[in-house]
Amino acid sequence: MQLRIITMVGRLSALLLLQMLAPTLHAHEIRPTIVTITVSDRGAAEVRLAVNLEAIIAGIGPEHKDTNDAPEAVAYTALRALDPTQLQNSFDTVSARWLSQMSLTSGDAPIPLRITAIDIPPIGDPKRARITTVRFAGTEPAKSTRLRWSYGRDAGPNIVRMGRTGAPLIEAGWLASGATSPTIDIAANNPTSFVSMLIDYATLGFTHIVPKGLDHILFVLGLFFLRPAWRPLLAQVTTFTVAHSFTLALGLYGIVEVSPRIVEPLIALSIVYVAIENILTDRLQPWRPFVVFAFGLLHGLGFAGILQEVGLNSDSYVTALIGFNVGVEFGQLTVIAVAWLLTSRLFGSKTWYRSRISVPASLIIAAVGLYWTIDRIWLS
Repeated sequence: MQLRIITMVGRLSALLLLQMLAPTLHAHEIRPTIVTITVSDRGAAEVRLAVNLEAIIAGIGPEHKDTNDAPEAVAYTALRALDPTQLQNSFDTVSARWLSQMSLTSGDAPIPLRITAIDIPPIGDPKRARITTVRFAGTEPAKSTRLRWSYGRDAGPNIVRMGRTGAPLIEAGWLASGATSPTIDIAANNPTSFVSMLIDYATLGFTHIVPKGLDHILFVLGLFFLRPAWRPLLAQVTTFTVAHSFTLALGLYGIVEVSPRIVEPLIALSIVYVAIENILTDRLQPWRPFVVFAFGLLHGLGFAGILQEVGLNSDSYVTALIGFNVGVEFGQLTVIAVAWLLTSRLFGSKTWYRSRISVPASLIIAAVGLYWTIDRIWLS
């Protein structure tokens, strides 16, 4: 029986790896909006937003990690099929509401904004999110070099950079939905403090696990349900942490780059593997830490993709890397702590723990991981 299951998984893995050569990509995940704010010597303010315009028009809220999970998914898909002119016509119906959610202040004085240009790419690959650049100009000159920015709660998280026109930009950090940036003095070139930026990116890392990182949550739960004992769990989690920290750094600095069409299905397949092994044994086999390490490398590349798409300045890499990684670790520990409180703490000593909790939970995890694997290769 065990041999048949292992053979089946092996054949499935080989088939999936071959199919990865096809032009597929899982690209429905909603990324933060990238906001760039510059002010000229004469006080003329310009704001550029790199945004998923279809998601804005469809009204997909920031509580959704994936556009497919939103009630507006059908409308979003229809918008993605529109050419630039048609999409801009649709945007015109919601632009005033969207603009009202933005706020740029200079000192204590607000700077009213108006849209000056919209650069909508052609339809292109329907499996890739179409990122539109929307430009705004201040209708009044900035009265101070001290700037603050906020983006509406319904508009989602955003990454903010500010600076003088033609000068290096200052990283204002990652802002949660509805949050206001710290005050940045672009004349003094006074960047956000290390601690503040560290907290921002730790928050980004944590929320990428809880509640949005369902694939990473299931992988960690797969490690947890091997057996209700701390030693094998710590061995696996430590191995996983070292591995994903390594490739997170390499990916962020561009030393290692792997296409998401390879990384995302393999992350889903890693969930299937650890869950099925839990069903076959409750022992920490000698090879399992090595397998977990390999899967940790994949998850690290997935994490790196998040920070790469943020468009960080190179000066912010170390801070973002440390903060994001700390947030990810706290997210993982939160998942483990909740799972322990709900299962092992109450029932870990029971003789039926494995048959009634560990194996059924692993079956569910394997089924979900298998569905995601198929979805990310054939359906997305």
